[in-house]
Amino acid sequence: MSRIHLVDPALTSDPRAALLAPIQAAFGATPNMFRAVANSPAALKSMWGAFAALGNGVLPPKLGEQIAVAVADRNACEYCLAAHTALGRKAGASADEMAAAQQGESSDPKTAAALRFALKLVDERGQVGAADVQALREAGFDDERIVEILAHVALNLFTNYVNVAFAVPVDFPAVALRRAA
Repeated sequence: MSRIHLVDPALTSDPRAALLAPIQAAFGATPNMFRAVANSPAALKSMWGAFAALGNGVLPPKLGEQIAVAVADRNACEYCLAAHTALGRKAGASADEMAAAQQGESSDPKTAAALRFALKLVDERGQVGAADVQALREAGFDDERIVEILAHVALNLFTNYVNVAFAVPVDFPAVALRRAA
């Protein structure tokens, strides 16, 4: 049971319902995470806006979802792990690729470098060094893509914290955590 109210789009104010409408359209339902965040219209605008901006960024959607599952598993966020595993599959990742990403691994060296960096950001709370950034450059990432990797991590920290702190009920097919935080 969620620790905070899950806003029902059909029973909320018109301004909140208007914010939830594009989410409903994108998913065919309003996922519980967005219903929780809808308690704060400012937070919902921020979250949905970040998803939209990064969805139109330079990183491939598949890599964004692989980063998301790595961060979710590291933070023991069952909600984000389930949601992003499903979204990763829709973005073209195989079940094996998503399972490997949970552990911060990939058979593709460039993806593996991005996942290592993402998890180092999480583990070290952003305290990475010049060598960590250089490793991404050597893997083929330019500064635009490096900043976007960090943005994906930051957005996923936000969503992980929402779901874990508020015990948001998972409404995607469950995926087992591989490493509990």
